[in-house]
Formats: sequence, C-alpha cells, structure tokens
Amino acid sequence: MNDQPIGVFDSGIGGLTVVRALFRALPGERIVYFGDTARVPYGSKTKETVTRFSIQNVQFLLEQKVKMVVVACNTASALSLAELEQRFSIPMIGVIVPGAQAAVQATKTDRIGVIGTRATIASGAYEQAIRKTMPRALVYGQACPLFVPLAEEGWHEGPVAEMVASEYLRPLIESGVDCLLLGCTHYPLLVGVIQKIMGEKVKLVDSATATALNTKRLLEEKDLVNPGTEKPRHGFYVSDRPIKFSEVAERFLGEPLETCLTVNVDGL
Repeated sequence: MNDQPIGVFDSGIGGLTVVRALFRALPGERIVYFGDTARVPYGSKTKETVTRFSIQNVQFLLEQKVKMVVVACNTASALSLAELEQRFSIPMIGVIVPGAQAAVQATKTDRIGVIGTRATIASGAYEQAIRKTMPRALVYGQACPLFVPLAEEGWHEGPVAEMVASEYLRPLIESGVDCLLLGCTHYPLLVGVIQKIMGEKVKLVDSATATALNTKRLLEEKDLVNPGTEKPRHGFYVSDRPIKFSEVAERFLGEPLETCLTVNVDGL
C-alpha cells in the first residue's frame, strides 16, 4: 500500500498550493489531484451541498486506489470533514486543524486573524480549532471573497490587489493581531500584497504548508511512506475546463502540468 498515491481534492484550483507544499515535504510520494471546476465555488454553497460534493470527490479518489485523502478545500474541511471521516475508513486530513495549530504556535500576543471564504469564516471552524488548543486566544475572522478571482486571474500584485486587500484587512490591522492565518488555498499567491498591507511585524501562517507537514507525520505514524526513489508521476483531474486549469495551474505549482483529464463525479 505504501506505493499508492495520496489523494487530494479541492473545489477548483486553489488546492494546488497544498500539492506544491506536498511536493516539498514528500518528494517521493505520488499525488492524484481532483479539482471540482464544474461546481466551483464551494464557499457560497450550503453545508449539505458541499458535503454531497465532497463525498463524490472522495469516491473518485478511492477509485484511483489512494492510500489517504487530503481535503485541500477550506470550505469542505470546515463543513464536511467530520462526516467524511465517519463515512470512510481511509486516513484523512483537512486544512483547518493544521492551520490552526500553526497559528497558535506563531502568535505571541494570543491575537490571531483568520481570512477565508464567506462559508469558512461563517462556520467558525478555525476559531473553534484555535480555541481548542488556546482557549484564551482572541480570534478575528474576515471573509475576503475577491482574493480568489484575483489569484486565478494573476492579479495577485499591483494597485488593484492592494486596494482590495486594504479594504479587507483594515479591521484586522485595527484589532492588533500579530499573526494572520491564510484560511483559503488561493491566498498564498497574494502573500506579498497581504504582508505589505499587514506590515512586517505580523506573521503570516500558510495552512497549505502546515497541512503538508501534518500529512507527512500521519504517513509516518501509519507506516505508509513510499520508500521508492524514482520520481513519481502525478495525476491531475478536473470536472470541467482542463485547458484553463492547466494554464492557471502552472502559476500555482511553479511548473507546467504534464496532463490533465476531465472526469464526471456526479454519479458517484
């Protein structure tokens, strides 16, 4: 089972920041990625709909014989991970708890900011995860929905991005947070602008990096690390627009995709 791939799913393309972090943390592991580009975004949908989509996504990954699943979508992690863990016996990890743990380790004043989609922020999932480890923490959430299209269109720097970021981040600056958790997988692409607006004294925490490190620890605990030395061949699948996905994916991964296939998961 050790040479089987790690399955990763997201509502679209943002989860590729988690894949990039997995490449760094686990260079010997093969990744199978599914982006639900036909039904993106998840952040504006109900919990029931997101959970139904997430179950179908996991079913598809299981058909690819994955040895574990990484829920790279913050919204799916916040709304659906608990039910996925009950339904499936395969090892599974989301992005909420790793990100929250990293934020707790980063803060020195116990004042933590969290940015994400409307659904993620409204769920309170990050705040609950942070308070579970640090009950005294003061958590300030801020939805930043326009960050996603900015990242996907390549407008992650310049005056437009800075203007949008200034509007979103002003309340967090006024609250005096000393660390800011990037609670959406698209947001690492805007890290330069976000850091500029927040100031150098505010530590930015990337949930994608934290998730990759937790994935590595989980594989080691369950003795599922791939001992092979050959460079793995990864698989990328989407539910719509593979050409557009491949074009944008290079910006997220820092390297071009070899192939990207379209699949239909509706009936799973």
